[in-house]
Amino acid sequence: MRSFDHHIGIFDSGIGGLSVANAVYGLLPRAVLTYYADTAHVPYGPRPRAEILAFSERITRFLLDRGAQLIVVACNTATAAALPALRKQWPKIPFVGMEPAVKPAAAATRTGKVGVLATQSTIQSERYAQLMARYAGTVEVLENPCIGLVPQIEAGELQTSATRTLLTQIVQPMLAAGVDTLVLGCTHYPFILPLLREIVGPQVQLIDPAPAVARQVARRLQGIVTTDNQQMAHQFIASGAYSALATYTDIPFVECAG
Repeated sequence: MRSFDHHIGIFDSGIGGLSVANAVYGLLPRAVLTYYADTAHVPYGPRPRAEILAFSERITRFLLDRGAQLIVVACNTATAAALPALRKQWPKIPFVGMEPAVKPAAAATRTGKVGVLATQSTIQSERYAQLMARYAGTVEVLENPCIGLVPQIEAGELQTSATRTLLTQIVQPMLAAGVDTLVLGCTHYPFILPLLREIVGPQVQLIDPAPAVARQVARRLQGIVTTDNQQMAHQFIASGAYSALATYTDIPFVECAG
């Protein structure tokens, strides 16, 4: 148990959002984190928008009931499907969502060709279309829905031959087309960064939005009354099966029933 300043709720369809939780934990060591992994419904990518919205509303309510002062929707798919509705339903609660880092990728590319690795729901969302219209007008963007990659990561297969084969099939056409910048448009994907780096080589820039999200969380917490001297532990909650946390994070979570 520890004293803390703020209580942050974070959720994703599975363990992917732990990449964001890790960044938040590193930047805000005096915040306590409650992480909700909706492993009973992972992956969100192929699911209908209405279903993802219902899951997101239920999880948000659960985290707020536990005292969360800010909610991080640490899932690109859930952000695209649910974030506006969540903000409307809880107007006094600060929400921080995810979005593919198209803007920094467009600024970073030298060849004018950017690859986006994301789920089908994210790629087809209105939010993504708005990003493309705003920031990608001067670059060519190649997209892949990375079908099958999230289940591999959820299973802990971060360096297996099967994951290598799948990832190579995803990125090789992009590399052949001249892509020199890849956007990680799903919070699961930072966990296969070492493997991805091996495949694409050092000449390709890989953009992980998690550090920028952590900085946004810090900004949104400014002005929120702290809860200093209360005692609480970091909590990891799963709606279904638990993943092996040690594989994905150094945060000292206590596992709790969902």
